[in-house]
Amino acid sequence: MRKKVIVVGSLNYDIFTKIPHRPELGENLPVDEVSFSAGGKGANQAVQAAKLGMETYMAGCVGSDAMGDMLLASAEKFGLHTEYIRRTEEPTGMGLVSVLPDGSVYANIIRGANFAITREDVDRLGSLWDEAGYVMIQMEIPMDINRYVIDKAKAHGCKVVLNAAPAEKFENEYMKKCDILVVNEVEAGFYANEVIDSLEKACRLADKKAADMGNSWIITMGKQGAVVSNGQKHEVIPSEKVNAIETTGAGDSFIGGMIYALNHEMDLFDACRFATKCSAVTVSRVGAQDSMPTLKDLNTKQ
Repeated sequence: MRKKVIVVGSLNYDIFTKIPHRPELGENLPVDEVSFSAGGKGANQAVQAAKLGMETYMAGCVGSDAMGDMLLASAEKFGLHTEYIRRTEEPTGMGLVSVLPDGSVYANIIRGANFAITREDVDRLGSLWDEAGYVMIQMEIPMDINRYVIDKAKAHGCKVVLNAAPAEKFENEYMKKCDILVVNEVEAGFYANEVIDSLEKACRLADKKAADMGNSWIITMGKQGAVVSNGQKHEVIPSEKVNAIETTGAGDSFIGGMIYALNHEMDLFDACRFATKCSAVTVSRVGAQDSMPTLKDLNTKQ
């Protein structure tokens, strides 16, 4: 069985500022605390898979700067294979994240080196395309690269998981080629052209999209849990009740955990239950990659 995982995606140097409230337009708001962390949706998902013990390889780009040094060191510390991450003349991508007292966040992304990735970087993965069971992509790199990755993955018999975040217009032709699509409620609303503010709406949308596209859709709904549909049926996977410190990386932890579970022969619904346990640990700690659980953290024998 093909147990390796490929992630093609973003790596960001994240700056977290804890603030007392969301600032008004024109307000100069002092922060209560600042911290720094390795991030980027691609790297986060790859690190979560690696921390759970999966042989995970990442293709992407970082700058030839101190922030790039830090991101590579962090990834390697967690067991992620980084030999396919290229250093560029562009500065390393960054995430500027504001954290509110209830743990909710809003963020700005500086693309930087993430948009320097080329088809040649994807091709450099070589024989891994025939050894990987799953390929994970997101939308923090150029969309033409995502199209290339999808086509290459399908040509080599890999299953594709697309985290359509941040939401962008993407041809149905390519969305249908993906085996699993994962979005949060805001991204789901983008693709539905309506506000997805209830589990009922999320269930209807997930069922419709999965049936129309012939794949599986997962809509994460924060504290309400996740809606999972394979086109024939759906389930609502409730979130675990924890003391959330901040939610950065929760969705990435969910996806990395789901891939681990799928690669250990769980069905999609059980895989998402396992993934929920991963994200519950992540939100109870500060940061993204540092906060993501290992199998030992999950108190599981798997």
